[in-house]
Amino acid sequence: MFLRILDRLEEILIATLIAAATLLIFAAVVQRYAVGISWLYPIFYPLNLTWAQELCIYMFVWMAKFGAAYGVRTGIHVGVDVIVNMLNPGPRRATVLFSLFCGALFTFIVGTMGAKFVYGLYFTDQVSPDLEIPRWIVFLCVPLGSYLMCFRFLQVMWTYYRTNELPHHDVSHVEGVVESPQAAKEFTR
Repeated sequence: MFLRILDRLEEILIATLIAAATLLIFAAVVQRYAVGISWLYPIFYPLNLTWAQELCIYMFVWMAKFGAAYGVRTGIHVGVDVIVNMLNPGPRRATVLFSLFCGALFTFIVGTMGAKFVYGLYFTDQVSPDLEIPRWIVFLCVPLGSYLMCFRFLQVMWTYYRTNELPHHDVSHVEGVVESPQAAKEFTR
């Protein structure tokens, strides 16, 4: 139950951040060009969207940190396994478990260093240039996203240890689209 809620929150956060950033950039670009049109100038000039670029950068960084954890969970994270796949089953299993452990260890170290950095920023008065929000909030994505990614590596490692299965992503599958056998036959004609 907890994992399903965490999975869903992760997906909602990523989708919301990318959608909001896209809409905000679109609005900022429309505002910028509308100010150059004389009859639209009085309507769009009072809109101050100078902060939009900074906010979008922060939203994309947050989305990337949580998106990396999503990639580990679903098997779409980049990995080079050509040599590993050439190994016999015993050494292959040990190599995969070791590499997943290394990924978990690395993300745990990054998360811990990020947490120390955020903790140090918390006691300062540093704010972001345009939005003027505390910098520790901006950098909070580093420990949160890294610890989530560490958890996902451990989750995949445990599943692989028990079942010998790694998550994989079928590039030909589009989520939410159910293809009927009839449609597949018509497509191949």
